[in-house]
Amino acid sequence: MRRLALLLLFLTTTTASISLRGQAPPTANDGWAVADATSSGLDSAALSRMENAVAAGEFKKITSVLVARHGKLVYEKYFDGDANSLRNTRSATKSITSILMGIAVDHQQLSGVDAKVFPYFPEKQPLANPDPRKDQIAVEDFLTMSSLLECDDNNEFSRGNEERMYIIEDWVKFLLDLPIKGFAPWATKPQDSPYGRSFSYCTAGVTTLGAVIEKATKTKLADYAAANLFGPLGIQQVKWTYSPLGLAQGGGGLELRSRDLLKLGQLYLNGGTWSGKRIVSKNWVTTSMTPHVEVDDSTKYGYLWWLKDFKGHPAAYMSGNGGNKVAVVPDLDMVVVITSTNYNTRGMHEQTDRLLNEYVLPAK
Repeated sequence: MRRLALLLLFLTTTTASISLRGQAPPTANDGWAVADATSSGLDSAALSRMENAVAAGEFKKITSVLVARHGKLVYEKYFDGDANSLRNTRSATKSITSILMGIAVDHQQLSGVDAKVFPYFPEKQPLANPDPRKDQIAVEDFLTMSSLLECDDNNEFSRGNEERMYIIEDWVKFLLDLPIKGFAPWATKPQDSPYGRSFSYCTAGVTTLGAVIEKATKTKLADYAAANLFGPLGIQQVKWTYSPLGLAQGGGGLELRSRDLLKLGQLYLNGGTWSGKRIVSKNWVTTSMTPHVEVDDSTKYGYLWWLKDFKGHPAAYMSGNGGNKVAVVPDLDMVVVITSTNYNTRGMHEQTDRLLNEYVLPAK
């Protein structure tokens, strides 16, 4: 009996040790085919160097790194938790709201990206700061972070800063009540900007897009996502954040497993299909990953997808506070997920950019 007890203790300790090192047992029946990293063209030595760099603290609070290549999961490393841990990738949720908007357009539940936003909310009338230009604000203006409302999360003085929204009960009315913004003499106006739009990061606008989807589809956002996106992808573990009035927050905070985040990237790499099934139209995917507004000299923005090159490879990616990324790299037939809890710190996005540029992509 003593020998049996010692054997059981050894097995338990070994299993715990494997989990602590991030090598969680495979998650069965989640739809991923698995292949060897080396046979998929990845450099295992480069990936080992990355793991050592994370372990040494060179990269802060990285929780997982996953790579899919040629449609198969080829690399999976957990530095915190395991394959079943939910990851809060913050504003990466915005890209999911874009996918749901595309599905609603595909299903003709919404007329298109030129649909006007304010008429969906007659019950919010009267509005503060009335202006006829508000009536012309369309879905596309929020998909591209370029509406004329005074909303800028990167400016602590902005009336539309998301931190001001969270202390208001009605998040949609918060957005609708905002004034039209002015442009300082040194600011570039839309008509003088590439693509004819001026970028201004606005979580409240994406939150309101979630409410537009609910109005257009007559379905709660979380239920619509479950039926039309997560269900077809085989995603079962989902945790939404909700407003005080019960609106699922399409602007951030949705928690998913790393493997399921990888599926969302693979969906777009596949042009809108998963396991041969069409989930969102190829046209929507292509348009979402096409530049519509310039963020800076090296970064463009599509329909709630960021666009820039990593190591010379054009990529579209979901991005969230902490440096969280789901990067789609078409010319390498690759998707990369990096999750992190390095929230609200200087250089959080730069460190995951560096991880991609110096370790993951050179391992192709």
